[in-house]
Amino acid sequence: MIEFELKFQVDPRYRKPLEAAVARGRSQRTRLRAHYFDTADGALAAAHVVLRLRREGNTWVQTAKAPLDGPLQRHEHNVEIPTERASDQPVPSALRHAGTPVGDRIDRALRKAGHDAAHAELVPLYGTDVWRTTREMRTGDALLELAFDRGEVQAGERSHPVRELEIELKRGSPQALLELARRWRNRYGLWLDTVSKSQRAQQLSRGAAHGEPVHAAAPQFDGEPGGEELFRAVLNSCLTQILPNASEVAAGSPDAEHVHQLRIGIRRLRTALREMAAFAPGLDPSCEPVLADTFRALGRQRDRERLLQIVQPLVEAAGGPSITWPELPDGMALEAREVVRAAPFQNALMGLIEAALPPAAPSAQHGSPVRKLLRERLSKLHRQVVRDGRRFEALSALEQHRVRKRLKRLRYLGEFVAPLFGQRKARRYLEDLHPAQDALGNHNDNAVAIAAYRDAAAQDGRAWFAAGWLAARQPASAQACGEALAKIAQAHRFWTGKD
Repeated sequence: MIEFELKFQVDPRYRKPLEAAVARGRSQRTRLRAHYFDTADGALAAAHVVLRLRREGNTWVQTAKAPLDGPLQRHEHNVEIPTERASDQPVPSALRHAGTPVGDRIDRALRKAGHDAAHAELVPLYGTDVWRTTREMRTGDALLELAFDRGEVQAGERSHPVRELEIELKRGSPQALLELARRWRNRYGLWLDTVSKSQRAQQLSRGAAHGEPVHAAAPQFDGEPGGEELFRAVLNSCLTQILPNASEVAAGSPDAEHVHQLRIGIRRLRTALREMAAFAPGLDPSCEPVLADTFRALGRQRDRERLLQIVQPLVEAAGGPSITWPELPDGMALEAREVVRAAPFQNALMGLIEAALPPAAPSAQHGSPVRKLLRERLSKLHRQVVRDGRRFEALSALEQHRVRKRLKRLRYLGEFVAPLFGQRKARRYLEDLHPAQDALGNHNDNAVAIAAYRDAAAQDGRAWFAAGWLAARQPASAQACGEALAKIAQAHRFWTGKD
């Protein structure tokens, strides 16, 4: 069985009407008490497999889940376990899932850790205790289950409240689920949350309020994909980075790295939308400006933090004064979580999730035509970067920033398509980009800081020292950027040659 569902958190102001909406009609309310298991050395967690025993009313069910393609689809297998009394908790067994896709994943995970599936000892780690209100809905060609959960996850003495809505596809098309999800999102102030109850419990067991930031991973595809297949693999790779980091930011994570990795994911995605648009003709173009606005809004906070935590201490170490920073203008001081929870970004995410779904029919574009277009895009970016490197010192600050963005697009596109042309050759080329990326990153950060200090000088004249000190360093920085960019001309372009 393949599970496709979306999980949402809800604005506290809308929790009661949302719960009432789920409870309409032929709904039912059930207490669900679950216990999650793994080997003592965490063999299942290492393979991203979840195994639980859950009491559903008077019935015990053992469930195993494992990732599938993309961040929102999972293999799932359920086994109802008869007991003499409902209070009797059965003993978990990995063998109950034998012969299923998730059972095969469990077997490989246990064997890799040196266990035998038939005798592996599974120990309880954490649990959940929730009251679930459910009802089924038909919309379009789909049968959906809506479930509102109220309760808590528990790990030892620690607990975390649960107040969330799940919409699961029982039958029909995922597109129908997404259409309903959009309507309910806009009606009840929902936001996507891809952090499962078991993941929250794992975090609690470590004493952590939030999960680790998720970094970029290469897209997964086999052989010679068609253009649309390649684009979906890249889109899934971007969403796999964006969704968990956005979930933690929306949950109020104070870790700046969650915001940073979310912005990287958005930048990678915008590169795919721009450079691989020919492979995604049906994608709604309205999502791109939303992604750009979200990226900038999150970037303002990143720039502010860098000023306060990195640049200002350097200025003071050089003999400069401390200054009083003005408040951000209205509309710019939104917390990162509000930016991520906002309707435009959430609706854009659901549109992108829909675009990442497998098609009804396979793509007709394969082999050389796909490679030909990618070669053209990579060659054009490479030529532009080399050209701009020769005249970098003469460019305006805005034009220099555009060079940096173009270099990033070259790098991300190269990472996306590296398996098509050879990972080893691609890795050498991408490594040759690193010095220029670092140089241009520092140069741009200083340009942003100069502008901020000049703005601050209107209220605190002491800011002129920092603006002047940083500006005096820019010519040498620009020269270093030009020299680093010039070396890219000698880098071996991994996409050249015949198929």
